[in-house]
Amino acid sequence: MPKVAVTPPKIKTERDQDRILARALVEKGVLSIQQAKAALAEMRSDNGPDHLEDALIKSGMVEQDVILETKASLWHVPYIDLNNYEIDPEVLELIPGHVAKQHQFFPLFRIDGTLLIAMADPKDVNAIDEVTRITQMEISPALSSKDAVAEAISKYYGEEIVPDSDKVTNEEIQTIIENIEASEEDTAGKENTQALEALAEEAPVVKMANMILTQAIVDGASDVHINPEEQGVRVRFRIDGVLRDSISLPKHLQSAVVSRIKILSNLDIAENRIPQDGQMRIKLKDGRNIDIRVSTLPNVHGENVVMRILDKSEALLKLENLGFEEDILKLVHGLLANAYGIILVTGPTGSGKTTTLYSALNHLNSVEKNIITLEDPVEYRLPMIRQSQVNVKAGMTFAKGLRAILRQDPDIVMVGEIRDSETGNIAVQAALTGHLVLSTLHTNDAAGAVTRMNEMGVEPFLIASSVLGVQAQRLVRTICKECKEEYDPHYPIPDEILEKLGLEDASDLKFYHGAGCKKCRNTGYRGRASIMEVLPLSEGIKELVLKRAPSDAIKERAIDEGMRTLLEDGWVKIFKGITTLEEVMRVTNIG
Repeated sequence: MPKVAVTPPKIKTERDQDRILARALVEKGVLSIQQAKAALAEMRSDNGPDHLEDALIKSGMVEQDVILETKASLWHVPYIDLNNYEIDPEVLELIPGHVAKQHQFFPLFRIDGTLLIAMADPKDVNAIDEVTRITQMEISPALSSKDAVAEAISKYYGEEIVPDSDKVTNEEIQTIIENIEASEEDTAGKENTQALEALAEEAPVVKMANMILTQAIVDGASDVHINPEEQGVRVRFRIDGVLRDSISLPKHLQSAVVSRIKILSNLDIAENRIPQDGQMRIKLKDGRNIDIRVSTLPNVHGENVVMRILDKSEALLKLENLGFEEDILKLVHGLLANAYGIILVTGPTGSGKTTTLYSALNHLNSVEKNIITLEDPVEYRLPMIRQSQVNVKAGMTFAKGLRAILRQDPDIVMVGEIRDSETGNIAVQAALTGHLVLSTLHTNDAAGAVTRMNEMGVEPFLIASSVLGVQAQRLVRTICKECKEEYDPHYPIPDEILEKLGLEDASDLKFYHGAGCKKCRNTGYRGRASIMEVLPLSEGIKELVLKRAPSDAIKERAIDEGMRTLLEDGWVKIFKGITTLEEVMRVTNIG
């Protein structure tokens, strides 16, 4: 790519720059002379915006894209919408993250020794000189919005966070709190939003937010909950599927910590009346990139924040590592070996359905297969797999996205969830026309998935012709190996379980639990494993489906054909000393 010269007009002041932009917009026919004068007059008012661009966007007179295209034309550089570009990871490695953040530019791609970078200010000669020095390449600047550049830097470079230790002490928390209180005094008297921005960038607040995130990662949490209460702020981590108290903060730190998280995830810190969703990426000292989804929700005591931690290093899971018993793993491999049909994974929220689907895709992934997913949202990025995300506001629903995917010549399609009749029928048609379709449903057991599809309006003959099998699952906490010990649960074992195990009584059976130790935070559990039931659609099951039989009848027939239920699979893991009787009872809603 030839180098693009930056030849901006000779401008003495920012006011001159604004006037030239106003004139260009008027000549372009997108702004009237009266509107231009009104916008320039607003800037001269006491509380007016600093730049014409801000005034025009705020008033709705001109769209931001039109303004940026006009500015790019004036400066003789291309205008780039970063949302339309696929980022090359090798190009990111050319520029250190701290340099991109300092100068606010984002590297896009290189061609024949020239590096194209997106900038909010392509006239920033110091930034261009610095990139030239680092890369020893010719630099071709392009114009992009300030927010888009900042978002791309945050998304692809992330915030580098290094844990100070394996465990945060109460003394460390108290020291940070005292430092934040001192910082709050420095921001007194400023406008509310300005004060929040200043406070959120103070070192003690930054350290507090980093401490919460890194402690969650060290503890193996899947979610972080920041819950404002009347007298304070409760920070809880979800570890092995269970919420636990972690840190308590005084009430006056609520705004500071929440604002810091909002800044990291590109949310509006001035808006606290409506829910917001964002994301951030942090980079740990060991090189791991951690994606975090952030959700805020106003409540009576302030904004509630929930952060979902997505550790990319754990994304490439194998089916063999999910705790499947050998006979069930063989069944699952058999279902995945089919060239076409539907495989459903069912269970409540938090039962590991997405993890199972990603593991199945990794099992199927190869150069010879075109695999496309439609998710809400994309949780992990998988190599060689085309992943799409639902966007209801833009009209990208599961049904519409699935139709588009089928025009992309896929071999295997993964649909995050079948939620309605339209999506269900399209998925069935995809399976009948030679595609392997993987998806999820929210049902309590495997048999319930078949009747659920029927209730959604999918005809029984289509279900019988397309569905290969259904896998229902739950996650149970596993016994901590450091404090595992034998114990007597004082719980009668059902006769049918003993019969399946070929035992007359339970006198020789041993039960285990965790006594509690530092490794498991005195819970007795560390890690999780799956319990599951797999229901292949045999000819006998298909007959019942065609007759619109209830789920109880289907389940009874499957058990007669040898299906091991969720509860029975749980018993197997109890007898193997993997989990406890209480844990199996909890997740199967029995006892």
